[in-house]
Amino acid sequence: MKTGLLRISLCVAVATVAIYAVSSPAADDNEAKQQSGPRLFEQRVYTTADGKLPNLHARFRNHTNYLFVKHGMHLIGYWTPTDKPNTLVYILAYPNKEAREASWKAFMADPEWQRVWAKSKEDAGGAIVTNVESTFMTATDYSPLH
Repeated sequence: MKTGLLRISLCVAVATVAIYAVSSPAADDNEAKQQSGPRLFEQRVYTTADGKLPNLHARFRNHTNYLFVKHGMHLIGYWTPTDKPNTLVYILAYPNKEAREASWKAFMADPEWQRVWAKSKEDAGGAIVTNVESTFMTATDYSPLH
């Protein structure tokens, strides 16, 4: 009996992933087509103080991602370089530069963000991030992601 339930659970999981994989690019495509121009992507690179990368991961995992979405930012992905310790790279997308500016202004003014930022700094025993680099990009015509 357990084998049958396991097979059913596995089939449901595979079907769910397949449906998401097929529908997700279409949803992104429709969203991009509804905009007046190409989406603006922003790559942000954060360097943390030594040993503080886990604190930054916790802040993003537990708070920042939610607040980004709350303020209209589209999360593309997050990475840690294999050759640069204490570094987080992530990409966000916006309909345009004006939307980006409005989203960040609202995010920075959000009392929840201000509380989270202060508490995470206190918990870490000081500043977590020591440097932020930002690069703005638009997709090429041959990019699978627009």
